Amino acid sequence: MALPRDYTALTCALSRSLEIIGERWTLLIVRDAFYGVHRFGDFAAHLDIPRAVLTDRLTALIEAGVMDRTPHPAGGRREVYVLTPKGISLWPSVRALSAWGDEHYAPPDGPRRIFRHAADDAPLTPDGRCTHCDKAVDVADILLTPGPGLAPLTPGDTEDPVSRALRTPHRLLEPLPLHPSRRTTKGQHP
Repeated sequence: MALPRDYTALTCALSRSLEIIGERWTLLIVRDAFYGVHRFGDFAAHLDIPRAVLTDRLTALIEAGVMDRTPHPAGGRREVYVLTPKGISLWPSVRALSAWGDEHYAPPDGPRRIFRHAADDAPLTPDGRCTHCDKAVDVADILLTPGPGLAPLTPGDTEDPVSRALRTPHRLLEPLPLHPSRRTTKGQHP
């Protein structure tokens, strides 16, 4: 039996927030949008998420005003998914959960990814301050870089285009420079 999507008996801010971002996969979709993933197929490939589930989660995020679906900047019939200002305001939560995961569950060599201040390339503290200038860094000024826990590729390894692109430093919120990949048109996108 499927669990209900809402907490009808609870009215606190946390329960209301979890109704939007608390379902499995949803926060990972939001994280990938911060990383620069914008296309349906790229979310599906990177997260290895069933397309029907991805469609459901994107629809819910759009209806909640967290993400928006807009025409692809290059034109044509394709659309992209972008965070709205409401979605961007989730960054402190995404950053805090990432820092918590790095502290308690990072690979033995360290975190897979490191957030840095784009202005001076210094790492950020768990609360989002630059370790060099002590400035609280805005999400648009954060550089995502590979960390020591990101395993190197070995001959014969294959990666989805998003994972491959995230092996190089990249500014958050900017579209990832993805290589063309085979895309299927199966399923309907929200």
